[in-house]
Amino acid sequence: MKYARLLMLAIALIASPGLSAAASPDPSSPLNDGEVRKVDRDAKKLTIKHGPLPSLDMPMPMTMVYRVKDPAMLDQVKAGDKVRFSAEKVGGVFVVTNLEPVK
Repeated sequence: MKYARLLMLAIALIASPGLSAAASPDPSSPLNDGEVRKVDRDAKKLTIKHGPLPSLDMPMPMTMVYRVKDPAMLDQVKAGDKVRFSAEKVGGVFVVTNLEPVK
């Protein structure tokens, strides 16, 4: 299982030119609970600790690095914030498509 997590993390870190063509978020996509561990504005990425995400074939809780569909999302949160989010796989990269800070 450790190798599967490392592989997913490596995939998430690889830049993808198809990222700018990310699809609009699906309103029926479930929002998942998570905690922001890091905000990287320069790389347009969030590190999120979360539970299982069956829709993305992630059966175990883990901490992942995600690109964001809209860089403005990075201004909504800081490390330690609880969030609700949805993510999709776009061009082989995991992308946060919807992000809601938990008040």
